[in-house]
Amino acid sequence: MPETGTATVPAPPPAPPAPARAPRRPAGALRRRVAENAVAYAFLSAAILCFAVFSWYPVTRGVALAFQRVNFVADPVWVGLENFRTLAEDPLFATAWANTARFTLLALVFGFALPFVLALVLNELRHARGYLRLVVYLPVMLPPIVSALLWKWFYDPGPGLLNGALRAVGLPGLEWTNSADTAMISLVIVSTWANLGTATLIYLAGLQAVPGELYEAAELDGAGLLQRVWSVTIPHMRFVILVLLLLQVVATMQVFVEPYILTGGGPEGATTTVLLLIYRYAFTFGDFGAAAALSLMLFAVLAVFSALYLWATRAR
Repeated sequence: MPETGTATVPAPPPAPPAPARAPRRPAGALRRRVAENAVAYAFLSAAILCFAVFSWYPVTRGVALAFQRVNFVADPVWVGLENFRTLAEDPLFATAWANTARFTLLALVFGFALPFVLALVLNELRHARGYLRLVVYLPVMLPPIVSALLWKWFYDPGPGLLNGALRAVGLPGLEWTNSADTAMISLVIVSTWANLGTATLIYLAGLQAVPGELYEAAELDGAGLLQRVWSVTIPHMRFVILVLLLLQVVATMQVFVEPYILTGGGPEGATTTVLLLIYRYAFTFGDFGAAAALSLMLFAVLAVFSALYLWATRAR
């Protein structure tokens, strides 16, 4: 008779180990952590409050003013796009944009290349480098109004310093800010002189990070000065150059002090810029709505330019 076997029952799988419990923090440590975060959030809230009151609120308020008729005496009235139509009908509107673009281009030609060249020269010097840095940066330490008033005396067609120097060497004096042909370039010279030091020192700091071995290798390969600058300096300074280019375009598009002090927008509107026209609408004509509308347009132009510029440079 065959043997009958009993069926084998598989053993159940072992139970997974119980998850380890996180060690319970003492109540004193938890309270101390909450107190530390509360202090950090308190300091952070003060900064956020300052930004909200002095930056974010004025921006949002300016956007609302662009669509209202406002004189800060009567209640504001919603007018929609009427302020923008008022600007479009102003003959100085297109002139101000053209003058601003012209000033920006001229400022890039002089104020963008000159600091880089000056930084290259200062970087090669071995003596009096600190003194020359101070001399280059000194105009930046002067208030913009003081710089403009100083150059206003330089440009004076009568006893001005520049015309006096020209007459001393037998050359005729120029009208400088009194002529439509020379007024804009005169403003560019003032702006370049006043802001030269900051860009020069930034370039000079960037040049210190370029390895000297690369210059030595390029020199051994027979590269001249211009070839070393093009092949070694500019590639290593590319990020600094691109950032300063963006900052300079944004700054020069908002030029105000130089035309306001030196020319008042003249002669014949040759130096009327967008920011000067905004000032006139607000404080001369009392049309704060149109001034806010023009400010919003300038903000939009700079925002679009900055976005396209950052996209293009990042893609490259």
